[in-house]
Amino acid sequence: MTDRYDLKPAAAWLRGHALQTGTPAIPQELLEMPLEVLTDGELSAIVALGQAAGQKLYPFKTGKTELPRVRQVLGFLHAIAFESLLDVGSGRGVFLLPFMEEFPQVQVTSLDLLEKRVTFLRELSAGGYSRLTAHQANLCDQPFPENSFDVVTLLEVLEHIPQVGKAISAAVTMARHYVVVSVPSQKDDNPEHIHLLTKDILTALFRDAGCTKLHFSGVNGHLILIASIHKEG
Repeated sequence: MTDRYDLKPAAAWLRGHALQTGTPAIPQELLEMPLEVLTDGELSAIVALGQAAGQKLYPFKTGKTELPRVRQVLGFLHAIAFESLLDVGSGRGVFLLPFMEEFPQVQVTSLDLLEKRVTFLRELSAGGYSRLTAHQANLCDQPFPENSFDVVTLLEVLEHIPQVGKAISAAVTMARHYVVVSVPSQKDDNPEHIHLLTKDILTALFRDAGCTKLHFSGVNGHLILIASIHKEG
């Protein structure tokens, strides 16, 4: 039942995974054709081969673009002009996958601590999303120079980071125009959530990082912050 999945990104990842591991066994012509020219039938055939080989396709289940916090961030991004984006903590691509579908012209860089997530994203890139580059690094180390990206997204990330102030400072430094944040707005039972970052706390942290033009909104248990970056010169 391939209709349960978003065919294009699922097929891209399966092609990249096959190129790296040999599994699933995909016909050479389906591996070599540009992703954009594959028909729905060909995409479905690739996904069916992945299912038959027992590949886990959960990240590509349909409906993820309907997450209210994802939809709200995508809506903001549609309202601005930008050419490059750094997504920190991309994970399974809950935001990144719909973003790449809706912004095919944007150069995307992903940053994640976990090797398995970076491998997943690199396979996605190798399978057809060539504008995506994935790096394994710690945000707090500021792995890219100042003003490297038009937009930096920190979606469901900051609540996990012990040195949250240092992480925000790095993001503000690397961003040219905007830093976009989403965090839980109430306590939960996730042991990996080590901070509850309120509007007041985020305001203080971003001001410490030199950023004062902040716009807050909320949706379904999440606080969303758009930080506009203004740098002298």
